[in-house]
Amino acid sequence: MQTLDYNKEENRVLGNILRHQAETTPGKDFLIDGERHITYSEAHDAACHYAAGLRQLGVQQGDRVCIFMNSCPEFVLVSFACNLLGAPWVPINTDYRGEWLQQTLVDSKPRITVTDREYLSRLAELGDAFMANVVIKEPDAGFPSLTELLSTPIDSSLPAVLQRGDVASIMWTSGTTGRSKGVMQSHNAWMRAALSAANIGGMHEGDMIYNCMPLYNSAAWVTSIFPALVTGIAVGMDSAFSASHFWERTRFYGATHIFTLGAMHMFLWNAPERPDDSDNPVRSATMTPMPHDIHRPFCQRFGIQAIQQGFGQSEIMQLISRFDDGVSELFPNALGTPVDDLEVALLDDVNRPVPVGDVGEFCVKPKAEHILFNGYFNDPDATEKAFVDGWYRTGDLGKQDGAGNYFFVDRKKDLIRYKGRSVSSVAVESIARRHPGISDVAAFGVPSVELSSEHEIMLAVVAKPNSSVSEEALARHINDNAPYFFVPQYIEIVESLPMTPTQKVRKVELRERGVTNTTWDARAAGFKVTR
Repeated sequence: MQTLDYNKEENRVLGNILRHQAETTPGKDFLIDGERHITYSEAHDAACHYAAGLRQLGVQQGDRVCIFMNSCPEFVLVSFACNLLGAPWVPINTDYRGEWLQQTLVDSKPRITVTDREYLSRLAELGDAFMANVVIKEPDAGFPSLTELLSTPIDSSLPAVLQRGDVASIMWTSGTTGRSKGVMQSHNAWMRAALSAANIGGMHEGDMIYNCMPLYNSAAWVTSIFPALVTGIAVGMDSAFSASHFWERTRFYGATHIFTLGAMHMFLWNAPERPDDSDNPVRSATMTPMPHDIHRPFCQRFGIQAIQQGFGQSEIMQLISRFDDGVSELFPNALGTPVDDLEVALLDDVNRPVPVGDVGEFCVKPKAEHILFNGYFNDPDATEKAFVDGWYRTGDLGKQDGAGNYFFVDRKKDLIRYKGRSVSSVAVESIARRHPGISDVAAFGVPSVELSSEHEIMLAVVAKPNSSVSEEALARHINDNAPYFFVPQYIEIVESLPMTPTQKVRKVELRERGVTNTTWDARAAGFKVTR
């Protein structure tokens, strides 16, 4: 088990921790990919060789290295190589292509792009400039490879002298409400989130983490790679999530800790029950968000002692945590308790605290240095706008009850201002999705014809194959199962929703499109709302 004192600043630098684990527990597994095992010593050695090779290719401290490759141990080792050089690593979603990929690479300004052979064609489509400084995973004529970099003599000047507040990586946001922004994460920001995850999950000697989240996502590092690093345990890695093989893979790796996000655990829950559902080694899970009504039944069905939850974002990776001891009753849908190193408040648009029960924006102030992100890469205007009077404004809306429980309401840009009310698009969507004919739905606001400062509720709906659901039937379903003011004025059945490459709905595009000549209008159709 780790013996580092993480209260010391020098022990909150990622490369230093890997070196320590390699020196004190050289033969212990760190990364496991199927039958392939990589010890802490082997991981550190490979990272040092990669770092030396990248330096020979021109990467210097402060340069950026884009990693555009499938999740695998090499992805992790290249990230550590970059940290040894003091060169921030920039993961790029492998679903990116065309204009979106081009803009992300241009905005990242990389010195080198590390990729898989299968993605060379995507880079080539963007032009010769994007092929000029490429390193590929496998040997291939015309490009340096990670295999070749492994033979580079280790540079005696490594590692670079770094501080905990230095930028370790740049994580691009999803771009659901506008253009993506590059979130600059310090070593310390990663460390605080990793230590928190390890603590809340009760990770200890002999544990094994299972990760099937993509490594371009912050969650994979916060819940798996870095918690393993700081505790000196191992991570079993798969390149993708499979609902049908998930529990089989936990048994293969002997995983005691798992993480799922969004719909992943719902796919597991909705799968047909099996007699061996609880026959797995998992002790603790982090599943966000886990619906309250299936929390305990999920634990019972799959033999899990506890399911933890967290609330945060790339800019502040750990804002609120909800600890589950496996016994105590949890308040329905409450987010949990703010972490100790942050001051958290729900504020209105002029930075005043909102009354209990009212909706406000989650705003935070760090109680120490290097808790929040270091700003948006090459975007000082966006960084300045994110902070008001010392508060970082998250863009997430919530409310608090009299007992101090926090609840998520919506993204600020997605909240619908309707007839004097603030209506959560998330709440409207949750009701609409209960209709058996609906595959997917997005709720958003369009300008009201009566008052420009108000909105009407509009739904873009994807019907299930062979479903004969009508707009009126869906409106009636919402009217029967929710407050009358949830009933949309407009509904449009569409073939698909506009998505970001990270599979999040681009509501900004839906709002810009607005009402069309194929949109159902409740008022024009004579639909009567029942109050």
